[in-house]
Amino acid sequence: MKSTEETTPILAAEGLSLGFDGRTVVHSLDLAFERGTVTTVIGPNGCGKSTLLRGLGRLLRPEAGRVTLDGAQIAAMPPRAVACRLSVLPQTPQAPAGLTVGELVARGRHPRQRWYQQFTGGDERAVSDALAATDISDLAGVPLEDLSGGQRQRAWISMTLAQETELLLLDEPTTYLDLAHQVEVLELVQRLNRELGRTVVMVLHDISLAARYSDRIVAMRDGRIVASGTPGEVITPRLLWDVFGLKAQVIAEPTDGRPHVVPIGGCRVVRAVS
Repeated sequence: MKSTEETTPILAAEGLSLGFDGRTVVHSLDLAFERGTVTTVIGPNGCGKSTLLRGLGRLLRPEAGRVTLDGAQIAAMPPRAVACRLSVLPQTPQAPAGLTVGELVARGRHPRQRWYQQFTGGDERAVSDALAATDISDLAGVPLEDLSGGQRQRAWISMTLAQETELLLLDEPTTYLDLAHQVEVLELVQRLNRELGRTVVMVLHDISLAARYSDRIVAMRDGRIVASGTPGEVITPRLLWDVFGLKAQVIAEPTDGRPHVVPIGGCRVVRAVS
């Protein structure tokens, strides 16, 4: 028999509505994430993917409903307690000029430090382990601006690892990267899940890559969930037309049998509406 911890979703949204500037973007959404899995949210631009991730990470106050973390309402938890259990990597993170990789990763330790006890041996080990996990230990003294796109994304992911949280929320971690660097980052995410047991929720635009590196796909349109399940269950020609307005064939990847999207032309514009 599984324990209560094993059966309770690590993160869940219950009747969650989110918005900004007087406009509701996510509507009465119910969604739960299982511990130790990689879930990717897909959908057209403006459908509410990033807004959902911000709400799940307590960066945006709900208009209605609630988010729970290990069964507890996240809004009632102290910010430091949340930051010790959940880390968020936004779509376009910013850092001061001249900041080195090591200095950036060390910032991930801030939630676990106290005014009376600054950087400790434990912090140093956590930073060293995070750099090693992302294969950038040799770049610790290099300024962020001197890195390639893939290396820079590894540095930001390393910072989230240094927080030592079980749950990672990644908003489009492959943005602005070429295909080789996209695969590099997603291989890292998969390794963090499989070898370190991290639970990952991320937003991606490339549907085929989402299928390849995810245990579960959540498809959104107009701030609502259209489908949720395994990549094979969700990614179908009908869903691609209904959600993205895309005519496409879905074929099995020769390496692992996962779905791969082949556009065949003729698409309609899917406009975001509130």
